Amino acid sequence: MKKSFADIVKERWQLWALLAPFLVLFVIMTVLPVLSSIVLSFFNFDMVNLPSFAGLDNYLRMFIQDDIFPIVLKNTIVLAVLTGPAGFLLSFVLAWMINEFRPGMRTFLSFMFYTPSLVGGAMTIWQLLFASDSYGYINNILLSSGLITAPITWLSTEAYIVPIVVIVQLWMSMGTSFLANISGLQNINPELFEAGAVDGIRNRWQELWYITLPGMSSMLLFSAVMQIASAFSISGTITMLAGYPTVGYVADTIVSYLSDVGGVRYEMGYASALSVILFLMMVGTRSIIARMLKKVGS
Repeated sequence: MKKSFADIVKERWQLWALLAPFLVLFVIMTVLPVLSSIVLSFFNFDMVNLPSFAGLDNYLRMFIQDDIFPIVLKNTIVLAVLTGPAGFLLSFVLAWMINEFRPGMRTFLSFMFYTPSLVGGAMTIWQLLFASDSYGYINNILLSSGLITAPITWLSTEAYIVPIVVIVQLWMSMGTSFLANISGLQNINPELFEAGAVDGIRNRWQELWYITLPGMSSMLLFSAVMQIASAFSISGTITMLAGYPTVGYVADTIVSYLSDVGGVRYEMGYASALSVILFLMMVGTRSIIARMLKKVGS
């Protein structure tokens, strides 16, 4: 006889009691804001007057009337494609390599690669590197070596902004997904490798494909989800490096645009519609990656 949800909760009430604080905070801090944004996207609301029902006007405005939205949508997709898969692969490959070291060295290297995601002032380093005057480190080196005759305005030139943002974002992507990969590699049962050797696995690549990846599929999914969230929500890096808006909106994303719409113009209904579109993009991407990882783990 199949047990009901109430019976399961009753049998394991201790576990649910421990989960209760997290579940309450999750509902308050995540579920309710998402539902509120969906509802508010069908209204006009300026935080002063009462919301007025607008139907699909915000979505029609987004796709038909707003000239900036197609630009930031394209930028979001491009940056997500450039930084998401690359950051995911980079974090896994580095974790896989570091996992081969002895515990002491492994801990040290993990700390070194994880540090950029913890250091709040790390962006200052990149601002100094790509400063547009002769005091910028890169300009100073190029001027001293005679490769250029005048300082390059790195963060004010359309051709340079996106590559610089991609480099910085990849440098800062060694965060939670990197630690998840390290944890996943550490928790694979060593006996699986011994059994694999008996069954005919002869090199590290075969171990990776037939044992390592299936053995840490859940951690890979978690790492992918975190990387998706990071890739689709790039905003602070761009604003700190190149300001808002960037030259010709060349690197502005949906997140930076909805921050302007909601935080500066107080068009909360339209900002909510933007956030709903971004949420759907993230959910769709997560579903695709989950299916791909499921095939790897099968």
